[in-house]
Amino acid sequence: MSEPTLFDISVRGRHGVSLPALDVPETALPSALLRGDDLNLPEVSELQAVRHFVNLSQLNYAIDKGFYPLGSCTMKYNPKINEDVARLAGFSSLHPLTDELGSQGALAVMYQLQTWLAEISGFSGVSLAPAAGAHGELAGVLMIRAYHLARGETRRTKILIPNSAHGTNPATVTMAGYEVVELPSDSNGDVDLEALRAACDDTVAGMMITLPNTLGLFERRISDVIRAVHACGGLMYMDGANMNALMGIVKPGELGFDVMHYNLHKTFSTPHGGGGPGCGAVGVNDKLKPYLPGPVVQIVEEPNGEEEAPLYGLRMPEKSIGRMKAFHGNFGMHSRAYTYIRMNGGQGIKDISRYAVLNANYIRARLHETYKVPYDRICAHEFVLEGHFEGVDSVHALDISKRLMDYGLHPPTNYFPLIVPEALLIEPTETEDKATLDNFIDVMKKIAEEAHTNPELLTEAPHITPVRRLDEVRAAKQLVLCCQPLPAQASGSRFGED
Repeated sequence: MSEPTLFDISVRGRHGVSLPALDVPETALPSALLRGDDLNLPEVSELQAVRHFVNLSQLNYAIDKGFYPLGSCTMKYNPKINEDVARLAGFSSLHPLTDELGSQGALAVMYQLQTWLAEISGFSGVSLAPAAGAHGELAGVLMIRAYHLARGETRRTKILIPNSAHGTNPATVTMAGYEVVELPSDSNGDVDLEALRAACDDTVAGMMITLPNTLGLFERRISDVIRAVHACGGLMYMDGANMNALMGIVKPGELGFDVMHYNLHKTFSTPHGGGGPGCGAVGVNDKLKPYLPGPVVQIVEEPNGEEEAPLYGLRMPEKSIGRMKAFHGNFGMHSRAYTYIRMNGGQGIKDISRYAVLNANYIRARLHETYKVPYDRICAHEFVLEGHFEGVDSVHALDISKRLMDYGLHPPTNYFPLIVPEALLIEPTETEDKATLDNFIDVMKKIAEEAHTNPELLTEAPHITPVRRLDEVRAAKQLVLCCQPLPAQASGSRFGED
């Protein structure tokens, strides 16, 4: 028997909320703003309303509830101390229009974060202005564009992008007014060097490359790639979304990259997803430093003595591409990332990368005899396997993911990267222990066994969730955004048929 809905327990006259007494003069609303009829909403008590929404919240899967091996997205645990710091009254209540003298604490945090990000990446300048990873990508490509235009090199109209890059890269290039030139991967999952060299000419403005790439592999000949692009006058852009595999081990600036964006939510544990605020900070070398988006925090007055603090101010770089966002970026993300780096320290930052890489390789090595791993070599922080089995044509990657839900596990990323058929992209992150990884491995092996002995268990999964398998395309296009009574003929789950 299905659980009753709010409409089933609705009783006319009940109220689910108690409003405080009016403490301002009462003013009549204009008649044009008033409804002509009542809302078709259930009438329930406050306790019933609270229980309804708490029950809904407990249906959600979250990183605080369980393992989240979502490849490419780095769904790691977010330490709660980050939230405590972001909620300090001096930060959370600071108005963005407060003058510099009244904002010295916040500016000091931003300056220190800029400094730490520059040190971790090997760049000479950092801007915290972009509001998301893709926003940082756009800032980076716009800086490349401004650099070439300042030199009068208008013939440079192309950006090279490997087919193993993040999907936002081609969109960013197009938005910046450039033409995308896609490069193939070789049999090892690296950029095809011959194709790259053939594409390098005086029309190339630069190259965007994800490192490690979306196959979870570190480009073994990255130095050759960088040299080839620089030799034709192009600049190198690194998609730094996967920096949690490199911190404390490799500095992209020292490899020869000219610009990179950081995803603070992936590497430095600021909140991820939900369409909320983010930060896609960008780091650059001396060549592009004058073009950084602003404002950037600088020391505008050195202290007179050891006991005095410097005076910080917001300044626009000399040839800045301008603002990417109102005010000064999303400060709440800056304070969270600052806290994460400070709590871990230098050795901790290095350990994050070591454990992320170790965890991914442990799972890969334990599963490579059960599933096909198309690029079965030492990976970085994530790896990709093929979600299908020889002789079981009815089972696909999506079926494996749906079956994982029956075991209480969140699925990995499906069908990305596109260059691997039936792709399952798995990233355990550094925050999971061996027991959690072993459980995931055991479940994946059990599902592989089920695929051969009882494939319907997979193709009809999930079996125990409140809502069965949905038409996900239809669900995305036909959103149900309010509480509505089920039609009389509805059957199946309490949310209606998909």
